[in-house]
Amino acid sequence: MSRYQQADPAAPDVLIASLSPALLRFFRYNAASREQAEDLLQETWLKIHRMRHSYRPGEALLPWVYAIARHVRVDSYRRVRRIVAHEAAADVMPEAAGRKDVFESTLQFEALVAQLPDSQREVIVMLKAAGMTVEEVARATSSTVGAVKLKAHRAYESLRALLTSRPPQRTGKAEGAR
Repeated sequence: MSRYQQADPAAPDVLIASLSPALLRFFRYNAASREQAEDLLQETWLKIHRMRHSYRPGEALLPWVYAIARHVRVDSYRRVRRIVAHEAAADVMPEAAGRKDVFESTLQFEALVAQLPDSQREVIVMLKAAGMTVEEVARATSSTVGAVKLKAHRAYESLRALLTSRPPQRTGKAEGAR
């Protein structure tokens, strides 16, 4: 990223090649279709290009990149909601198309993660699919480490319940206290 900031002509290609697969997975878990995920990825790279001056050399790159990606995803979600709200009739709702794509997918992880609430899904994808640390996820989501840990814990409980086909426990008691 430092080379990219210094206008090294080879730096963008290296950066895009190394980060795009993980970013595409991030968007794929949170988007209704592959096309939408690719559009979000392209939008993210445009925003990274425009915001490259704000990256501080020496700091971790992933939280900075994922913060931008998260904002692009949220902006896109809001834009789609505004459009849907103003449309008189829609043949297919984006959520229905997203569920169909997920269940047709052969990857069980995608199907399970898709059932989580947005905030929990986002944290799990960053932690497990992108391999980020809790601290990096906290910076990327503008949250505290404690909030990220709580969302991850709740997501794990929900995933465990889905895997065992029982409703998630919401009593607040620790798993070993039963």
